Amino acid sequence: MRIVCIGGGPAGLYFALLMKRQHPAHHVTVVERNRPFDTFGWGVVFSDATMQSMRQWDPETAEAIEVAFNHWDDIELVFKGRRIRTTGHGFVGIGRKKMLNILQDRCLELGVELLFERDVESDTEFPDADLVIAADGVNSRIRNRYADVFRPDMVMRPNRYIWLGTNKRFDAFTFDFQRTEHGWFQAHIYRFDETTSTFIVETTDEVYKAHGLDRMDQQQSIEFCEKLFAETLDGHGLMTNARHLRGSAWLNFGRLICEKWSHFNGNSHVVLMGDSAHTAHFAIGSGTKLAIDDAIELTRQFDILGHDTASIPAVLAAYEEVRRVDVARIQNAARNAMEWFEVVGTRYADTLEPEQFMYSMLTRSQRISHENLRLRDKDWLEGFERWFAGRAGLEPSANGTVPPPMFTPFTIRGLTLRNRIVVSPMAMYSATDGVPNDFHLVHIGARAMGGAALVFPEMTCVSPDARITPGCLGLWNDEQQAAFSRMVDFVHRETPAKIGVQLGHAGRKGATKLAWEGIDQPLSEGGWPLISASALPYLAHSQVPREMTRADMDRVVADFVAATERARDIGFDILELHAAHGYLLSSFLSPLTNRRTDDYGGDHAARARFPLEVFRAIRKAWPEDRPISVRLSTNDWHEGGNTPEDAAIFARLFKEAGADMIDCSSGQVVTDDKPVYGRLFQTPFSDKIRNEIQVPTIAVGAISEADHANSIIAAGRADLCAIARPHLADPSFVMHEAAKIGYEEQHWPKQYLSARAQYVNNLARAATTAGK
Repeated sequence: MRIVCIGGGPAGLYFALLMKRQHPAHHVTVVERNRPFDTFGWGVVFSDATMQSMRQWDPETAEAIEVAFNHWDDIELVFKGRRIRTTGHGFVGIGRKKMLNILQDRCLELGVELLFERDVESDTEFPDADLVIAADGVNSRIRNRYADVFRPDMVMRPNRYIWLGTNKRFDAFTFDFQRTEHGWFQAHIYRFDETTSTFIVETTDEVYKAHGLDRMDQQQSIEFCEKLFAETLDGHGLMTNARHLRGSAWLNFGRLICEKWSHFNGNSHVVLMGDSAHTAHFAIGSGTKLAIDDAIELTRQFDILGHDTASIPAVLAAYEEVRRVDVARIQNAARNAMEWFEVVGTRYADTLEPEQFMYSMLTRSQRISHENLRLRDKDWLEGFERWFAGRAGLEPSANGTVPPPMFTPFTIRGLTLRNRIVVSPMAMYSATDGVPNDFHLVHIGARAMGGAALVFPEMTCVSPDARITPGCLGLWNDEQQAAFSRMVDFVHRETPAKIGVQLGHAGRKGATKLAWEGIDQPLSEGGWPLISASALPYLAHSQVPREMTRADMDRVVADFVAATERARDIGFDILELHAAHGYLLSSFLSPLTNRRTDDYGGDHAARARFPLEVFRAIRKAWPEDRPISVRLSTNDWHEGGNTPEDAAIFARLFKEAGADMIDCSSGQVVTDDKPVYGRLFQTPFSDKIRNEIQVPTIAVGAISEADHANSIIAAGRADLCAIARPHLADPSFVMHEAAKIGYEEQHWPKQYLSARAQYVNNLARAATTAGK
């Protein structure tokens, strides 16, 4: 094959040498517009895992890079007059010029043709090419030529950064945070050769402009940064290798994804690689890794499917299918890390203590978890756990151990929970006329005995017409109250758990079939009239609700108050107001479902007016020493709907009205929402509200093991974790997770104690077997 790589960065060079190594008969050319020693930036960083892949594919290149690179395990934080260091992180740093020169030399050794100082405008300049690799960077001319095919999506991020270097040698990947009169700056620092370190300075656009950096030239910006980070620089200066730039040298990062990665131009196949196909923020240092992995995967697909022109279409399809998954994973992690740095000044730096700030920074991408930190640096993590437990009022035991974060107590008003795990309210559709029965008693009782600190029955409806289905729980009469009292008394008498009630009204999502008969489908018979913020049906064929009148509002408020008074008398420990998922109160909050033109529609305050009326009324009826939480849909996942920024506004309004906690869910407001699912996918919404609004939160969504919960609680992304499906599969989820991570102080019912030792032994046996 005739292969032309346009762009002499890591992606183009590494693919060229791999293909030539695998199949010397290929004619491979790399075309680069710069001279051999011209390049931007200072150093690049990638993980030990990337080096391992490079050793497998071309040991000679890997060996040359390993001789030249700087390896370090430590990360150091400089923050609020403290220096905190942790080890075991395994990074590789190498000068970008040095790495490119190694790749260039290896290409020449293998017979790859290198053409420098040639500026390529179009892939059609190589009519004899069978395959054109567009590795010409984030501003790729080749990609832009076929923009209608590749459909690139470029989003410019708000933060400003400047990429500098220094001759000070740092022995750890260092993050330095400095506060000024206008806000925070952070520096990302790592050494990449014997004399030089990369020094990236970043801040928000607002802080950048407040300091007049938009009016400074490059040298003035360097002098500003030297003064700001003088203590860390310790007498060393900062320098740039972009002297040709005029005006400000501060940049905005562009996040790029492409809908398609390959194209046949009528003569040659063109495929995107590296930054021309995707970008990942430098906050996790994955740009070079993605480029190298692209080159490896495309080579691997040729090895699998054939090194001939007939195989090219299948190879490119397979390459894109495989790489798109890993790139999405890395980009998601990079997005999390990038967004952490974008909001660090307004969300974390002023409120978190250095210990927790360090933990939050280390886990910012959500790829590094609590137990992963233990593997990396056990001593540091155990020290952090002692600090975290101490904040909860716990002293180390005689052998110096403390509970992991999820097993520390939490107090809010007069309620103290033994740990941080909540059994989410989950609809069981098994009541008759709203009355909880033996199923509900066993269901809730089993999970209370299973170790959770707080259990909730499903959403409990405040009137017959507030139900989702005929099988939903209710609290509007004495029979229901008596049945709930039996449940609450059992939990209080037989377990150390607390029990809450979630009060709600289905609104336009009511009068539907039981889930297993057709979720959200309207009842064929036996339905009831529906009310909502506006006369909009949930499904196209659903019943059209009546837009609520003032009289309707008065009745609903009274129903909520009456249910609250019954819940108070029953003895529930906490009350939650359901204002999420498209139910009645949620339908007022979302602009997708609230089209009112009166005082209850319009801006945030107007849309929240009725939900706040309900909240204030139940807060007045609920005992002062018992807390109330509010469940919000913190993202409608739909254009024109509420965003996390809108949710933060509503959270503040509820906090000011007396809410003690916000339960941060999302979606289900409209049927055509498009959630982006993934591990802990809703936790960032809790993080935002907790740390920006300064109100306790509950995180929900795809939290399925102790490691997840420990990471969330330790980082301060939530105060409690509500777990649903894992509790359906395993009523003793909390006891079992405690055993899995070796926490021995978790309470087991005395009737079940004889099983604990056997369970722990079985876990140990399974681990030993798996290790063989």
